[in-house]
Amino acid sequence: MKKFMKAMMAGALTVAMTMGAAACGTTTPTAAPTEGPTEGPATEAPTEGPAAGDELIKVGIINNDPNESGYRTANDRDMKATFTEENGYEASFYYSLKNEDQIAAAQKFIQDEVDYLLISAAGTSGWDGVLEQAQKAGIKVILFDRTIDADESLYEASIVSDMAKEGQQAVDWLASQNLSEYKIVHIQGVMGSSAQIGRSGALDDKVAKEANWSIVAQQTADWSEETAQQIVQSVIDSGETFNVIYAENDNMAKGAVAALDKANISHGVGKDVIVIGFDCNTWALQELLAGNWNYDGQCNPFQAAYIDDIIKNGATQKVVIMDEKGFDATTITQEDVDNYGI
Repeated sequence: MKKFMKAMMAGALTVAMTMGAAACGTTTPTAAPTEGPTEGPATEAPTEGPAAGDELIKVGIINNDPNESGYRTANDRDMKATFTEENGYEASFYYSLKNEDQIAAAQKFIQDEVDYLLISAAGTSGWDGVLEQAQKAGIKVILFDRTIDADESLYEASIVSDMAKEGQQAVDWLASQNLSEYKIVHIQGVMGSSAQIGRSGALDDKVAKEANWSIVAQQTADWSEETAQQIVQSVIDSGETFNVIYAENDNMAKGAVAALDKANISHGVGKDVIVIGFDCNTWALQELLAGNWNYDGQCNPFQAAYIDDIIKNGATQKVVIMDEKGFDATTITQEDVDNYGI
């Protein structure tokens, strides 16, 4: 495993050494496993242990709902494919989109005396207390996917996306379109999550600086396609004009487009409304390839192999930033869809 990970990571990952994520890594996303996520309740117990004498690493994995989005499904599938008995783990999974529920689950895993807590936090705040409890109990914490507002001494390592950079790349692309006026419907993710904060921040900053940039509507859809459709339909019904949909994930962009289609408003390359999404689901990249959307920002869900290497071989850096890019409908290729779609 160690030799494999070194081969995979060498020359393909640049690490950022601060939580501010001033730099970004250079890893190419691996292909997603073909099997779908396991169906079941919010908490999933580990399977039966191996033969007596084998020693497994006990991990408690706290994640967001795998049905939240295609990104989350791929992320959960990646974790389950890695943290198996065959790979030396006894893994238990807990899912929630609520920060307080995740914190309660972490406290339960501490009581269960896991060796590691792996956390993709629903929200950035409120984690200090439970991380201090884990540290006192000798339990190591590894963050994945999302950052939290806690002293870095409270966790072993962080394998995350640079959400602020994702947002900045999207806003820079939008600025490059040189519209005479930007009238934007901004559909946000779960408020307080690092993905929402990062993707909203760059747009808010740009709007504050530029006289010809304005927000027509700014509302959270909690990553929901249906809610996003309702938000955009409400804007259409109000009579407000707009020419940009900035949706903080692909599912919400899809819902927004459904509202545009219902109202016979054209969208995509050379059309009335620019559509921006995030995550790079395969079906979303296909929408770009067809010219129906304009831009999609990548969010790399494949962090499990890095975590596995850290657990088994030790952390060589505090923060690993996943390398991510953005895709333009006018330049995307089928090869991009095949290589980067999740």
